[in-house]
Amino acid sequence: MERLYHYLDSFIRHLVSERGSSAHTIEAYNRDILSFIKYCEEVACTEPERRHVEGFIAYLREKGKSTRSIVRSISALRGLFNYLLLDGKISASPLEDVDTPRFRPPIPRVLTEDEMGELLSLPEGERMAVRDRTIIELMYATGLRVSEVVGLKKGDVNLDGGFVIAMGKRSKERVVPLGSYSRDAIKAYLASEKPPGQYLFPNRKGDMITRQAIWKIIRKYGLQLRKGHVSPHTIRHTFATHLLEGGADLRSVQVLLGHEDISTTQIYTHVDSKRLKELHKKHHPRG
Repeated sequence: MERLYHYLDSFIRHLVSERGSSAHTIEAYNRDILSFIKYCEEVACTEPERRHVEGFIAYLREKGKSTRSIVRSISALRGLFNYLLLDGKISASPLEDVDTPRFRPPIPRVLTEDEMGELLSLPEGERMAVRDRTIIELMYATGLRVSEVVGLKKGDVNLDGGFVIAMGKRSKERVVPLGSYSRDAIKAYLASEKPPGQYLFPNRKGDMITRQAIWKIIRKYGLQLRKGHVSPHTIRHTFATHLLEGGADLRSVQVLLGHEDISTTQIYTHVDSKRLKELHKKHHPRG
């Protein structure tokens, strides 16, 4: 197993230097692959084969791991062994004929247009209300991930051109349009708050605000809305769903969200279909 530990170190360096994977992805892959290596040590496996991978999957099931967690572990192992194949370190992958369990991601929670409007009206009275409203307005207008919002710099925002430049996963930039409401909100925020430093939404020291701070802001107003748990993901999902309901095509939504694979965006077609069924039942005479 010493060789596999060495291969893991090499693979992680590859993810960092050549793939530009996020810290979260690297941590998850490292954890999942280490778990497999330790399992192999327990069953006295010196050279991983298909039966060891299938045994590992059964082991994860016995431990009560979710299908989503198991699929992620298999993905991490595929990444490792495909890397070793391409690098000539191995001649065959033990995952070659291993079936991946089917995983259907849960339909995301979304807010209606009225609920979204109410959420945007909640920040008021306190000094940071203008900033909070601007954050929510921007996220609803662009569908940016919370990690993209915290990293936004003032220079990434072009109010005259009506767009922001977002730094997505694997350091990929994309241009996302701004609507009139979000542009007006940002203008008012910059004029009244005059945020210090280079970031659009800095902390008190002028440094990058944390993702946790954004989560807390949105959760606070979500509780006031009394719609259960509202998060940055909720607003991102709402952005995509409202675009589709308004007639946008799936490919355009994929580009705006920064999804590499359109299959990731297709979850929103389920949301749209569910809404359409509800509308049909409510309004059709034979619904």
